[in-house]
Amino acid sequence: MNEILLDAFRHNNWATKELVRFCQKQNLTAEQLEVRGVGTFGGILATLHHIITVDGSYVARLAETELAWADGDEDAGLADLLAWATRAEELWEQLLAGKIDVERVIVVDDGTREVRAGIFLAQALNHANHHREQVCAILTGFGIEPPDIQAWEYAWATGRIWDRDS
Repeated sequence: MNEILLDAFRHNNWATKELVRFCQKQNLTAEQLEVRGVGTFGGILATLHHIITVDGSYVARLAETELAWADGDEDAGLADLLAWATRAEELWEQLLAGKIDVERVIVVDDGTREVRAGIFLAQALNHANHHREQVCAILTGFGIEPPDIQAWEYAWATGRIWDRDS
């Protein structure tokens, strides 16, 4: 039933992990990881931390489980963030393998609001894309060409697109 969501969420998880791996390979300094770009959430490390912990929070709520790191308070390096993103990816796969009641009500904001589960699905994709672009902008500001993490590149990386024989 959720097959239509698989490529979108698999791309989302792939793109976040690709960006973390790219930052690891760049051997960015502690200072570079903290430099904020104009109009960004924070520095690279803070923004990646935000993307991954919030994503973990969304999927944990939808799956009605807990991820200790998803409260966002724990300090983490890039290796930790990659491990957390992998755990969130596994949970998304489990969630999407079953039936999702998009009309289920989830209580948020310390019990002050209610939201439909389907909004968490939409927000998870929007939120991560928005902040990944901020990290890419910071990298560009350093003169580093960021990785291509658009859906087309995901398709090439995973065999979801191919050249036709002429």
